[in-house]
Amino acid sequence: MMGESEKSKLRRDTVGYSLFPHGTRRGEALGFIRNAIYFLFRGPSAIIYQPRRIVRTIRSALFVLRRGGLKALRLRLMYRVSGQLDYDSWIKIHDTLTAADRCAIRQHIERLDYKPVISVIMPVYNTDRRWLRAAIDSVVEQLYDKWELCIADDASTEFHVKRILEEYRTKDRRIKVIFREKNGHISVASNSALELATGKFVALLDHDDVLPEHALYTIAVEMNDHRDADLIYSDEDKINDEGRRYDPYFKPDWNPDLFLSQNLVSHLGVYRTSIIRQIGGFRPGYEGSQDWDLAMRVVESIPLVHIRHVPHILYHWRAIRGSAALTEDQKNYVHAAQFKTLQSNFDRSGDDVAILPAVGGYWRIRYPLPQSAPHVTLLIPTRNGLSLLQRCLGSLFDKTTYPNFDVIILDNQSDDPDMLVYLSELERTKAVQILRYDAPFNYAAINNYGVRHARGEIIGLLNNDVEVISPDWLEEMVTHALRPDIGAVGAMLYFPDDTIQHAGVILGLGVYGVAAHPYQRRPRGLQGQMGRALLVQNLTAVTAACLVLRRAVFEEVAGMDELNLPVAFNDVDLCLRIREAGYRNLWTPYAELYHRESASRGFDDIPNKKVRFQKERDYMISRWGEVLVSDPAYNPNLALDQDGFMLAYPPRVAKPWLAEEVRPGVKATTQSAAAFERDFS
Repeated sequence: MMGESEKSKLRRDTVGYSLFPHGTRRGEALGFIRNAIYFLFRGPSAIIYQPRRIVRTIRSALFVLRRGGLKALRLRLMYRVSGQLDYDSWIKIHDTLTAADRCAIRQHIERLDYKPVISVIMPVYNTDRRWLRAAIDSVVEQLYDKWELCIADDASTEFHVKRILEEYRTKDRRIKVIFREKNGHISVASNSALELATGKFVALLDHDDVLPEHALYTIAVEMNDHRDADLIYSDEDKINDEGRRYDPYFKPDWNPDLFLSQNLVSHLGVYRTSIIRQIGGFRPGYEGSQDWDLAMRVVESIPLVHIRHVPHILYHWRAIRGSAALTEDQKNYVHAAQFKTLQSNFDRSGDDVAILPAVGGYWRIRYPLPQSAPHVTLLIPTRNGLSLLQRCLGSLFDKTTYPNFDVIILDNQSDDPDMLVYLSELERTKAVQILRYDAPFNYAAINNYGVRHARGEIIGLLNNDVEVISPDWLEEMVTHALRPDIGAVGAMLYFPDDTIQHAGVILGLGVYGVAAHPYQRRPRGLQGQMGRALLVQNLTAVTAACLVLRRAVFEEVAGMDELNLPVAFNDVDLCLRIREAGYRNLWTPYAELYHRESASRGFDDIPNKKVRFQKERDYMISRWGEVLVSDPAYNPNLALDQDGFMLAYPPRVAKPWLAEEVRPGVKATTQSAAAFERDFS
């Protein structure tokens, strides 16, 4: 029998994306040279123009020195020059327990008010004796002792399996075993194990994977902090047959649209037992995707606020040598099971969607347009920039297949004679509407002015330096914007050289500590961490260079902040206020355009612009504070350096056994770690 663990491992092994951008020695050398040049030339100039950074940098260096010693400081400095950090080194410093850690954890466990029994469910079939013992030992060695291990042997034909299971059952009363007489496959076997469970919560463990010794303790801490939690999931990585860990997946907090593209919960997944029983447990016929199917039905049954993400690696997924050598039939078997899982989900919800395969073995959900496509008004601010606007409008009208849109050009004091002639011609032919905004440049105010004059129920904000690539870009964005729980929708934007310009916005990323774009200048087609650069997902913010939303949502949050954020960060602030109002923002890679980024207005690199930019940055930090270093669509184990999706050094997540006595210290640690990353960027 081939269970979900083996089949899923094939998919994850073949499409997994390393956190580090350079996979070869040649790439690493080039990366080192590139970053060394940047560090040598940009570093001193940054200090000259921002002398306060000297004090901050020294303070941040002392912070890391206190937390990790000279080795941590040395590795962090190497990281800033090379742009990389070895995962092995990161594990040694940040994810390896010491004797003192174990002592502190045991003391913390004694003080926990709530100590529920966690039933670890493990179906078994013909498991290699090494991996079977390793899996069971990883439960037996848990520092949190309120557990039971419920094992269902699915009629294994290898004699050592029964002998090993009997041996462990005799040693520890918390280990329960049922030997099935007939092979029923993984769903039926999992249900047999579930019948043995008496704990309030159930954790899923594959028969050849392992838990770190603090896994159940960390889950129990989360249960104490959030008594209403019904589903808890953690970060995970892989472990090879030599015991070396690699390919970590540092997940976002609950992300409903990403969950429809991939099994975000996966491992370690912990569920309230009563809810699993209420929905009927695992469903036969979904083998190969039974965990994803279970998670979907649980999610439907609980409030979304009862889903908790623990940003710690609490599961090591065994990647056995040769496990990728599955037949084409076996790959198709998993693919079919995943499709069936998604189809069943939408059958229950009543949503008429198209379920399409995506790159990397993941999925795309395409929502339909209404029979009568809603009217969209596209707003394009401009000042001069004739060639940019011509190219933008040409691509809009030549390529866009959406049937019902109009365009408003928001002219902000253009004075170029050729531009004025062109605008007059557009006005004469009534191809577009021209609105004059005769006041100093204020991007937020210009767009607010445009929305007040728009006819569409859907608003599209566009820069004048974008060009359409995918003809159905507007259909893709509008179908998402029409969903009642979705606010702003962003697109995939590329530089003209086909490198990524915008794949969403991550809060706190970059040298200014407010927000920046991950994956910038990476090649088109990059999958990103576990496919995230090519999957529809919820992001906290997206750029207004191409942003679509319902007019009602824009007006509900009072539009852009033209008083405090006339130029920079107004789109990020808009998205944050939309999220604050209860909507989810979304980014889709299937709406593709080129973007020349600041080709019209330039960058904020002259003195008067720097002063204005600094005020806007200070306002964002004052207004949004802690949110900027705890983006729910990111992960505190990932860096806030410019590139994004690299290892944070140090992480911005506190270890619960160290932060337990003074909980407010967690926030202070987060701010200090974030400040350190920015100062060393």
